[in-house]
Amino acid sequence: MKTRILFSLLCLLTFSTSKAQSDSITVRRIYDIALTQGECYENLRVLCKQVGHRLSGSAQAEKAVVWGKQTMEKAGFDQVWLQDVMVPKWVRGKEKGSLLLSKNPKLKDGNPVSATLKITALGGSVGTNGPITGEVIEVNDFDELKRLGTENIKGKIVFFNRPFDPTFIQTFKAYGHCVNQRVQGASEAAKFGAKAVIVRSMAHGHGDHPHTGSIHYEDSLKKIPAAAVSTVMADKISDELKQGRKVSVTLEMDCKVFPDVLSHNVIGELKGSEFPDRIITIGGHLDSWDIGEGAHDDGAGCVQSIEVLRLFKSLGIRPRHTLRAVLFMNEENGLRGGKKYADEAERKGEIHVAGLESDRGGFAPRGFTIEGNEQQIAWLRSLNPLLKPYDLHFFEPGGSGADIGPLKKKFSNIVLFGFIPDSQRYFDHHHAETDVFETVNKRELELGAAAMATLIYLIDRNLL
Repeated sequence: MKTRILFSLLCLLTFSTSKAQSDSITVRRIYDIALTQGECYENLRVLCKQVGHRLSGSAQAEKAVVWGKQTMEKAGFDQVWLQDVMVPKWVRGKEKGSLLLSKNPKLKDGNPVSATLKITALGGSVGTNGPITGEVIEVNDFDELKRLGTENIKGKIVFFNRPFDPTFIQTFKAYGHCVNQRVQGASEAAKFGAKAVIVRSMAHGHGDHPHTGSIHYEDSLKKIPAAAVSTVMADKISDELKQGRKVSVTLEMDCKVFPDVLSHNVIGELKGSEFPDRIITIGGHLDSWDIGEGAHDDGAGCVQSIEVLRLFKSLGIRPRHTLRAVLFMNEENGLRGGKKYADEAERKGEIHVAGLESDRGGFAPRGFTIEGNEQQIAWLRSLNPLLKPYDLHFFEPGGSGADIGPLKKKFSNIVLFGFIPDSQRYFDHHHAETDVFETVNKRELELGAAAMATLIYLIDRNLL
């Protein structure tokens, strides 16, 4: 009996060692192909330079849909199709601003001095219906807004100026600490009779370009215009106010909201050899804001998701489960694509077992977050010895991604992962005109695609 037990243990040990060795060899092959024969960087160049920015509802967004479908078909996926999604259509129009600084000490007569104010309307903002001018009042949070009250705010332009906290090592935490002033600031200020709001850009760096982003209006409140200013300009305005000088701003924005229009998610898949009815989704969002080229946000995630499936095909790896690359539409100002994908999966009775999203830029990979139970978290952490040689070391519980998140509500047993690249430079470009192809490093983008393909390979191999 002891001999039989010992033999069984030796067999198990041999099998585990053999499996680990096989995984190690395959991971090395994935990286080798991604770094020597990768296509994601060239795909990103075409998306950025031939399509450009692609806000939901725009002609560029539909051009991106065509690009996505053709790119997947060229890669030879088993099936490629478009999924209808109704999306909002918001058009920025022309925008300009000016600044009037009173009692400027540099002028002997003390007359006000005017200056150009570079602004970018926040996504979904109403227009100004001609130029509007108001005195600026600075606040750092909603509690301060309440303390000032209607008597101090009515008829003025509220300036939200809470900066990123530099002590947060993970920059997404700094973003989360500030972003409510952009999203809800207009509605909060409207409660006290504000004429408009200007918001400090959601960025660490001291740059002279404003960052856009979505806002949310409460239907019960008056909708007032909302625009972002650069961190450099935010500091300038704040310094003037701290010196006790009056600052007035003139805004002119031609933003318009149109009826919803038809757009699409782009989906490509490789059929599973053992469990074709069980689906693993890999995705990024195809839409971007209408400034810059959407290279990091989220062209990088789109081309990496396509590259994951292409690497499987290039290496002749037949997945056990069906793998789907999904280019989601309308993450930036509605999340319609992610919601529609989950709704359709439920309607069709599909079985979704795992998902991975890339929406944090094309920077050097660091690891993955996981939304799962303790056993699944322990499994992800167990990959450390295998993946440490590839500089992957972050394996922690955390949010996965906005577009795959709706799947969690439809499939309670699904496990979701988020790709985590280095975040220190991400908010230099996030939602800004600087988010262009030239800011993406080829090797870092390819390393990210390889890391994602590796995780999908290990998920596919280990899921029962």
